[in-house]
Amino acid sequence: MAHDAPDGAIAVIGLSCRLPGAPSPGAFWDLLRSGTDAITEVPEGRWESATGAAAPEDTVPGMRRGGFLHRVDTFDAAFFGISPREAATMDPQQRLVLELAWEALEDAGIVPAALRDSRTAVFVGTLRDDYAALLYQHGVEAITQHTMAGVNRGVIANRVSYHLGLRGPSLTVDSAQSSSLVAVHLACESLRGGESEAAIVAGVNLNILAEGAVTEERFGGLSPDGTSYTFDARANGFVRGEGGGAVILKPLSRAVRDGDRVYGVIVGSAVNNDGATPGLTVPGRDSQEQVLREAYERAGVDPGAVQYVELHGTGTPVGDPIEAAALGTVLGAGRAGGGPLRVGSAKTNVGHLEGAAGIVGLLKTLLALSHRALPRASTSEAPTRRSTSPGSGWRCSAS
Repeated sequence: MAHDAPDGAIAVIGLSCRLPGAPSPGAFWDLLRSGTDAITEVPEGRWESATGAAAPEDTVPGMRRGGFLHRVDTFDAAFFGISPREAATMDPQQRLVLELAWEALEDAGIVPAALRDSRTAVFVGTLRDDYAALLYQHGVEAITQHTMAGVNRGVIANRVSYHLGLRGPSLTVDSAQSSSLVAVHLACESLRGGESEAAIVAGVNLNILAEGAVTEERFGGLSPDGTSYTFDARANGFVRGEGGGAVILKPLSRAVRDGDRVYGVIVGSAVNNDGATPGLTVPGRDSQEQVLREAYERAGVDPGAVQYVELHGTGTPVGDPIEAAALGTVLGAGRAGGGPLRVGSAKTNVGHLEGAAGIVGLLKTLLALSHRALPRASTSEAPTRRSTSPGSGWRCSAS
């Protein structure tokens, strides 16, 4: 099937992840297959501020629940040739992406040193600056000669390029919750245009500050009971998640020639904006339909032949119905055999990783392709009636 892919197809040849309850792709697949919900209480001591004060206790339970990594303060600085003093000043997101990039290259069978001076690109999606805010709470005494680079979000990608000696494009992408998928899109375009010959793409999100949970609760987006009910009648908000993932991309023609293991193939993608909707953070159905149609047209794929969609699926009563309606309109009509469109969301397992959410969904889909199975959504019960539309034909639980 790989040999039948169109020109410009991009192969995924390596994976890595560090997710709640899943420190590796293998562990992530086990978590997905078992339907495990990795949502827990916030780790003890995580949200203590510079003054030692913990997060407010008079909050809804959902504020203190999420998908967390057990440790975000450990790092083998010597392995990456970084001094302990500099490592202490580095945003843990920089440290995590270095590790994820290395592990993904290992999974692809690529010796990192072999990439030095190559036109290998690095694109990283993220949206948080928690560590910078935490550091500045300590005042000017905490600032060193390493601070400027250590807490600069743009340096997250540059750390990887610098350590590996890569000369392709290197940029951190912040398009809010779509950041890591936009990073994948940009990497594919860079590969197709000959700007780069391979790409490391990652997404990362760490919820270090209690103030982040307070912000999202007061915005009205958090689930008060700390559960993601994606495309479900019980949907009441999203659950925060953290961690990251990385993929190694290469033009399919080169991957086949080099004998690489191919997890999956990206044949088309598209990016747009919702434009003027009833609210700044409210998605637009017309725009979602437009971007879906454009992506399938670029890929040369009949929307009616699509078998599965990994959803954005935040579990909010506003966003999910709009997403479902757009999917129903574009993918529902003309479905082969009139069968349902199966959908799911990794957010029901590990929470919403925001800037890294898209790459988590991509990893889930690639693992499903590799194992030729679809894991069942962990919280699916009854689809929300507001999500249905004529001819939608979608189903929330997949197996």
